[in-house]
Amino acid sequence: MLTIKILTLFPEFFDSFLSNSIIKRAIAKKAVAFQIINIRDYSLDKNHRIDDRPVGGGAGLIMRMQPLVSCLKANVSSASHTILLSPLGEKYDQEKAINLSKEQEIILICGHYEGIDSRFNEYVDELVSIGDYILTGGEIGAMIISDSVTRLLKGAISQASIEEESFTNGLLEYPQYTLPYDYEGYLIPEILFSGNHKAISIYRQRESLRLTQKYRPDLMKKYHLSKDDKKRLAELQDGNISKEEKEALIKGKKYLK
Repeated sequence: MLTIKILTLFPEFFDSFLSNSIIKRAIAKKAVAFQIINIRDYSLDKNHRIDDRPVGGGAGLIMRMQPLVSCLKANVSSASHTILLSPLGEKYDQEKAINLSKEQEIILICGHYEGIDSRFNEYVDELVSIGDYILTGGEIGAMIISDSVTRLLKGAISQASIEEESFTNGLLEYPQYTLPYDYEGYLIPEILFSGNHKAISIYRQRESLRLTQKYRPDLMKKYHLSKDDKKRLAELQDGNISKEEKEALIKGKKYLK
């Protein structure tokens, strides 16, 4: 079972997060355990202050070393992998989520206010950024990491769902549909009614490549094309479909009658 400890100034922020959907189910199945730890409880200041003005002047308040270090040391173990949510960190992605899902224990430290004392960076295993934008604190980032890691754990969701999701193989997921077939003139592709699983798989492979090429060309640049991928891209370029799909469409017309 993976243990995720979140060090934060706002424990109540996570109440709803832990009591809903996949996270709640994963906790019940003992795939993951969460500990939400209040950094303020470790402050030695008589008023439990955890911040101070920046040395050298500047706007805002900076989280002090003592509460942060004391909190971390009290909760770290030999199995812990410690992460500080920080714009200095490596950008978070699915590969990182997969790697973290193999850990025994993860500690996520949420910064707040204007920032934290930079010396604290030396106390953690790594810095991680969830993107190039500014948030009020690290709590939302901690939720993002926790959610993306938890859903990879055995028993959290079906293995088939994980295998077919966007980014799992380096591409965006193919488009999904549900009935009715015709909704205000927008139709579900007929191949999906054919019952021919091989033809549907070919269609979905091509659509995955099409969507990635259109919306995430940066992913396409990094993706290693297989022989079949090159066939699908050629079909996209020429406006064709595979022989298997053509045969399946002819046989599958009865499903739309």
